Amino acid sequence: MSDSQSSTTKRCITAEDLYRLHWVSDPAIHPISGEIAYVEQYINKEWTDYNSGIWLLSSEGASALPFTYGPKDETPVWSPDGSQLAFLRTTDGKRQVWIIPERGGEARQLTHVENNVRSLAWSPDGTCISFVAKTAENPSSPTSDGGTQEAQLKGRVVNRTKAKSDGYGLWDDTRDHLYVTDVTSGHTVQLTSGAYDVAEPVWSPDGQRILFVARIAEHSKEDTDLRKQNDLFTIAPATSNGDAAAPLKLTHSELHIESAAYSPDGSTIAFYGHDRHAKGATQTRLYTVPSSGGTAVCVSETLDAHLGNAGMSDMRSHLHIGPPRFSADGQSLYTLVTLEGNVHVYQFALDGTFKILTQGDREIYQFELTSDEQHIIAASTDVALPGDLFRIAIHSGIEERLTRVNDSLLDEIEISVPESFWTEVEDGRRVQGWVMKPAGFKEGVSYPAILEIHGGPHAMYSNSFFHEFQLLAAQGYTVIYTNPGGSRGYGQSFTNVVLGDYGGHDYTDLLSAVDEAIRQFPFIHPERLGVTGGSYGGFMTNWIVGHTDRFRAAVTQRSISNWLSMYGVSDIGYSFTEDEVGGNPWDDCELLWKQSPLAYVQQINTPLLILHGEQDLRCPIEQGEQLFTALRRLGKPTQFVRFPASSHELSRKGHPQLRVERLQRITNWFVKHQI
Repeated sequence: MSDSQSSTTKRCITAEDLYRLHWVSDPAIHPISGEIAYVEQYINKEWTDYNSGIWLLSSEGASALPFTYGPKDETPVWSPDGSQLAFLRTTDGKRQVWIIPERGGEARQLTHVENNVRSLAWSPDGTCISFVAKTAENPSSPTSDGGTQEAQLKGRVVNRTKAKSDGYGLWDDTRDHLYVTDVTSGHTVQLTSGAYDVAEPVWSPDGQRILFVARIAEHSKEDTDLRKQNDLFTIAPATSNGDAAAPLKLTHSELHIESAAYSPDGSTIAFYGHDRHAKGATQTRLYTVPSSGGTAVCVSETLDAHLGNAGMSDMRSHLHIGPPRFSADGQSLYTLVTLEGNVHVYQFALDGTFKILTQGDREIYQFELTSDEQHIIAASTDVALPGDLFRIAIHSGIEERLTRVNDSLLDEIEISVPESFWTEVEDGRRVQGWVMKPAGFKEGVSYPAILEIHGGPHAMYSNSFFHEFQLLAAQGYTVIYTNPGGSRGYGQSFTNVVLGDYGGHDYTDLLSAVDEAIRQFPFIHPERLGVTGGSYGGFMTNWIVGHTDRFRAAVTQRSISNWLSMYGVSDIGYSFTEDEVGGNPWDDCELLWKQSPLAYVQQINTPLLILHGEQDLRCPIEQGEQLFTALRRLGKPTQFVRFPASSHELSRKGHPQLRVERLQRITNWFVKHQI
């Protein structure tokens, strides 16, 4: 907000302001000069797609300059000597590795593999780049991205238990495998093959091994899609005759491992993971293991918190945060930690002691360290800022904002700044929530309120910018949002509350938070309430309207209505249902039906808008269809809006025009029903 401009001269935010937002991510620090390459994404002028380019900031933080021109460039990674920048560019629907000289010029395409590339990494000597790409086990099989007429006339054989992924589609006969390409010649070698998927590859400091995460079957009959643990493996970049070697297993199949990094001397590996003692609700922790293999040791035992970023908003979707970062002396590790509405950078010594390095009510969603470890370059958001880069001095805490990608928009619009509150619930837990006042707020006036419920459920509303919430406030609504039992950020026992009890303590937490918000903020009209949420938040919206008539109208988004069918149709259905609800359809039919909102459809009297993406594979559209059909059959007030070609990520990275329409339909539904 400009100091010279008061809120009275500003306008309210609109759904169409989405078209003006810019998003920054992926800071990469030059190893010598300290220059910062980063990605800036925005919606194109036709409002039909997202463009992105790589920008360059001097080490002093002078004005940023465009370094590549896209239209779809991402994931910048400097070579070890800083002479070249590798990045991913998408052209004609194919994402490949490109390289551009340090001082700019013409970028050249390095890889030419069949499918999209991700997870690129330079070898320590700068001669090679490793990457991961989908690889057909049977090249003659039609694949998800093969839209030819010939492919449309062939049956697609499915043999895997986990056969699809939201946002991608059917995997068919493909696996994620590891490749290495020579930077000079472009010669590419496939290093891994077989019935497993490679994730998060990193090079050893001596360049002799590449470390990765995978589930590799111990015997021919094992279905690794049913195994919840995975392992660390290493593989040589190539044998002396150029052939790929066999992977070497380092860990003991005891943990769910996410990503890993070598210490500078190569003696130790640090990684994120957990032991699944609370199934999928288990907090991610920080471990080390000798690089030769052995028993892992938990470094973060003393902190009851989730390591990584569990923050949730509609500004970004599942950005890669990478592995933990070792200090130069190998004696400590830097990581993000999710705790009580904030995400900050922490430093853990190997003995488990830790320091909090960043401060304030914010969500740091990505970060890098300068080579001297004196500063953090953080991609950070707060309730009034969609996201920018900051340089933060580790010892003094002094901050410098390096980018201002949304200032022209923010200077025009009124922002509602949330106020935090806490609710003590019946079992003694404390539930954190926030209230946003409506635009043009006046003392002595009562205002309607909308309860927003996040997805997950093992996620967290954070101190971050939320376009949807700002839009509701601009429409004259108070916005209440909270982190009920099951959320991340409040310790393991708090997250466990929801397991086997969906619609139990989480339901009462939400209603108690509404009661407390009305008590602490008496301008909230107690009878003019609406409710909305997506994914798990959609499940809870469905559950709430099936158990109370307290809300005048509701909007359920990408929701779950029936666990019996969810088990078999979702891309995570069988594992998620078993972990979260605690059963399967053949042994526990009564339990799954009892936990399904559809079982209570006859009790729904609240006007319910159902929003769903037609290509949602996480909570497939049949979940919305079942609920809509039942409501129509019972003569209940409802409407169903299907968004074409939209996945579970519609609200965060769906088609821009559909994202705007979604926001408009939410606000219009509440207006229509006089909330």
